[in-house]
Amino acid sequence: MSALLSLVIVGPLLGAGFVLNYDMVFSPTQPLVPDSLGLGSAPARSVPADAVIAALTHVLAGDVVQKLILFLSFFLGPLGAGRLVPTESTGVRLVAAVGYGWTAYLAERLFMGHWPYLLAYACLPWIAAAGLALRRGEPKAWVRLVAWSAPAVLTPSGGLLAAGTAFAAAGWRRALPTLAAVIVLNAPWWVPSILRPGVSSPDAVALFDARAENWGGAVTSVLGLGGYWNSEVVPASRALPLVPILTIAVTVIALLGCRELARRWEPAVAILGLGALGVFLAVLGTIPVGAELLRWAVSEIPGAGLLRDAQKWVAWWALPLALGFAVATEQAVRHLPRGRLAALAAAALLPVISMPDLAFAGFGRLETVHYPQDWAEVRGILLTDDRPGDVLTLPLSTFRRFGWNDHRTQLDPAPRILPKTTVIDDTVYVGGRPVAGEDTRLPPIRETLAAHGDLGAVGIGWVLVEHGTPGVVDPEVLEPLAEQYRGEWLTLYRVPGPVDTATAVGPMRFPVLLADFSALLIVTLSWLWLALPTGRLSGLTRREE
Repeated sequence: MSALLSLVIVGPLLGAGFVLNYDMVFSPTQPLVPDSLGLGSAPARSVPADAVIAALTHVLAGDVVQKLILFLSFFLGPLGAGRLVPTESTGVRLVAAVGYGWTAYLAERLFMGHWPYLLAYACLPWIAAAGLALRRGEPKAWVRLVAWSAPAVLTPSGGLLAAGTAFAAAGWRRALPTLAAVIVLNAPWWVPSILRPGVSSPDAVALFDARAENWGGAVTSVLGLGGYWNSEVVPASRALPLVPILTIAVTVIALLGCRELARRWEPAVAILGLGALGVFLAVLGTIPVGAELLRWAVSEIPGAGLLRDAQKWVAWWALPLALGFAVATEQAVRHLPRGRLAALAAAALLPVISMPDLAFAGFGRLETVHYPQDWAEVRGILLTDDRPGDVLTLPLSTFRRFGWNDHRTQLDPAPRILPKTTVIDDTVYVGGRPVAGEDTRLPPIRETLAAHGDLGAVGIGWVLVEHGTPGVVDPEVLEPLAEQYRGEWLTLYRVPGPVDTATAVGPMRFPVLLADFSALLIVTLSWLWLALPTGRLSGLTRREE
């Protein structure tokens, strides 16, 4: 059933080509550059995700990696939720599976291209199961917790979602081993973040608040696992007048079901409390006092920028909502003299009926495309040229809208294609209002461009102009540059003269690389321990002695 659910959602995206939409950008072979490891000048928001994808795409084709991630993101979550619900009824398990695997959260994050969130969400039921095993003292429980948390910690937000679920499921008696796993697994991003602290623009709080998707308001939208700030990625069905009524009804039924769930399942109360915390954090910015608190935090506390886009924390609410509703349905159908299977089928199909436009990649909203040959040509030139200097892409913009991608909004793909560190403008525009970025290299580069100065002095050795996308490039900036390649979509220039390679300042290398190695080590050992029969590693050790 989980495989069918995943195919119904992402099946059209499993053909040849790449899905390039908003934040979801994969490439044939992603380079491993300092930014991938948290050693660059930009915040470690995509660490270690970029490093992991770089490693995987050196083994498998990039589009294959993307398709595996998309399929597993919509397969593992429903399967895990169905297995987690404490029941012997297959029908009730299906209710939980569909309730967890067909949600507004998944739809909006898919359409926004937040694949690490999709993967983290899919792992939460498995992390809860591993945490419960740790609570009960079962063999290999800790390594299971590490193994299932590993795919979720590819970004800071995913790591915190996994950590909260692990603590809630394992309980306070197992807090120390859980904390050890959380600290080491998340070290690849928190270590560089501490070594290179930064703060965010307070304007981002209001711009990234949870939003009302219908007449029910922001709180009701969040209770229904929606409320994402970008209205362009919200399914049209979320605006239907009946949705708030269904949301309130499902919420009440789920809360009633959680009473029975608490009798059957030890961590139910903690998981429900975590879900309530997720809802609270998601709507905090919509409350005047909460908004001021968040504005102060993101502008004064390094790392508090994670509190932006607070709707992501509602992922914690998805598990108690799905499990509670499934258990309540089971309790209700027991009182029916006939038609129990029909009632279970109706409960399982309710999420699909109420939001049909998640099916088939949003009824064609997302499609696969192929990169123009220009990208391979430019990549080849940079691979064979060992002259120093990073690449600057113009026009300055975080996002692109290429004709070859049907003018969809997408992140500039250059940093994930080119084999050199690539600098892009990290200013984000929301509703026409700019949200300042945090890359410390951008201000001097902007000043140099405005003054028509020497780009080599700010560490830039190459300039890539991307055509067929909104934005203007000053011809005087390009005049002193040496053209190296010209194609329909890209033109590559070399910056003449010496290049100052000391301008890109990142955190200290040793502690960051130690953090990366430590996380990789415990994940590798955990996977090996699970793959080998119990005692095999200890037996090998004894024989060597």
